[in-house]
Amino acid sequence: MSFGELLFLAMLALLVFGPRKLPEVARTVAKIMAELRKASNEFRYSLEDEIRSIEVSERSQKRLEASAPPAVVEGTIAHAAPPHAADPLPDDPAPDPPAPDHSEPAPAAALHPPEPVAKAAD
Repeated sequence: MSFGELLFLAMLALLVFGPRKLPEVARTVAKIMAELRKASNEFRYSLEDEIRSIEVSERSQKRLEASAPPAVVEGTIAHAAPPHAADPLPDDPAPDPPAPDHSEPAPAAALHPPEPVAKAAD
């Protein structure tokens, strides 16, 4: 704003509010402007803080992705240890159940009830 415009606004305010009320209006306008400036600065600082926190989380996410082992892509050779034999691949059929343990025979009494024994004559 030029000096002429400011002078025009000052004269207009003097005419509208009068000489007694003009200082009070000027103080009120100054307080309102200060509050608006303060609110604007607080909003800007909170917005900048939020942007910084998002950037920090993105950087940490990238660091985690960079330190993670590479994913195995179909058709490539993985440089990791081979899968354990007990862990079937999703395309493989289910593993066979373990074979029964034949190291000790089961007692005959557990398989069949005892049969009556005939007594021999002496």
